[in-house]
Amino acid sequence: MPIDPAPVPSPGPAPGEGTAGLAELLRRASRGDEAAFADLYDRTSTKVYGLARRVVRDPAQAEEVAQETYLAVWRQAARYDSAQGGPLAWILTIAHRRAVDRVRSAESARERDLRFAALGDGSDYDMVAETVTTSLEAARVRRALASLTEVQREAVLLAYYGGYTYKEVSELLDVPLGTIKTRMRDGLIRLRDALGVER
Repeated sequence: MPIDPAPVPSPGPAPGEGTAGLAELLRRASRGDEAAFADLYDRTSTKVYGLARRVVRDPAQAEEVAQETYLAVWRQAARYDSAQGGPLAWILTIAHRRAVDRVRSAESARERDLRFAALGDGSDYDMVAETVTTSLEAARVRRALASLTEVQREAVLLAYYGGYTYKEVSELLDVPLGTIKTRMRDGLIRLRDALGVER
């Protein structure tokens, strides 16, 4: 890329300012500063793409995950709270969640295709019955989640629907890791009982 012989100095933080520089860029991006967002992208996109690539494996899917991540960062920049971690960790958490969602979606589609293939061409397949069953199961899970305490439900939702690790949940909620593990264990036991799952 050609270098401009007379670059205009940026009013933003210098590249060496690390976490403080990224936090400032996020703050400016939250106010609609497109130049700050572009700078933020330039400084973090390699790591975001690398993380996405490790999770989803496919380069094209990783690019899509990275795009979704930066769209979310642009929209949610005002929600960034430095008390809950550094700006790069916050961005990578969004990327990780998007990548995990992408993998789960692909696995779900693959399982659906396998089930459909197993039915064969001549099998009777009742789309309405399948939809009703899925809807009823979802309603059971929602009722079971509602039976948890608020702190249990928050931890379970972040881990199983948000794709966060226990450690990430601990950092997001600013709660000790041991407490998160206890909440998760108790919440999952309660869910199992509410859903009538055999031990």
